[in-house]
Amino acid sequence: MNLGRVIGTVVATQKYEGLEGCKLLLVQPLDHELRKVGDYLVAVDTVRAGVGELIYFVNSREAALALTPWFVPVDAAIVGIVDEVTAGPLPPLEAGLFTTTAAAAPGAARGA
Repeated sequence: MNLGRVIGTVVATQKYEGLEGCKLLLVQPLDHELRKVGDYLVAVDTVRAGVGELIYFVNSREAALALTPWFVPVDAAIVGIVDEVTAGPLPPLEAGLFTTTAAAAPGAARGA
């Protein structure tokens, strides 16, 4: 799942079968500190979000499965409205907090 902010609406008078009646919203993806990351995207709204709201969305196959009927051709779907995000700065990846067991234990990958 990804964080984002709804920044606008998208109007399409003709839509793929299965998307009739679905609201399309323009979303700015955000990181855990609510800073802009990446390009804007169009997402199908499944939770009645509005412009200015902080949301979370899914991409790819999960987005297609979020709709009824499921598996319509969409790249992103808004699946929740966020009330609050609490997170401090994350340590850099090289800090060693996200290493695998094999990488953390020398010789473990060799079976020693």
